[in-house]
Amino acid sequence: QVQLVESGGGLAQPGGSLRLSCTASRPTLNRYDIGWFRQTPGKEREGISYISSSDGTTSYAESVKGRFTISRDNLKNTVYLQMDSLKPEDTAVYYCAANQDVRPSRELLDYEYAYWGQGTQVTISS
Repeated sequence: QVQLVESGGGLAQPGGSLRLSCTASRPTLNRYDIGWFRQTPGKEREGISYISSSDGTTSYAESVKGRFTISRDNLKNTVYLQMDSLKPEDTAVYYCAANQDVRPSRELLDYEYAYWGQGTQVTISS
């Protein structure tokens, strides 16, 4: 089983930036499609970004498009989420998730993913 760990969360001001990282327990992350999700209390988990294991194809939710960028460094066994132009509504616990062969047009749906990290808190406030 792939074990994922998120890091890089914290406090930022509106308009600021944070970079989240997702690492795996073993050097196998390059074999997996990776999604980033976020969740606030009482709300459903929201898929916000995706990157494929094969050709680097990416997807973004409309709520973060143009502000967040997903990337991966296979040599470091790490996937990143660069978060710019942060807004208070970006406040949430952020999770990375992994699976092989995520189906087309389903990249931001949580049930497509088998492995999940424990999450990292992001708080945007003045």
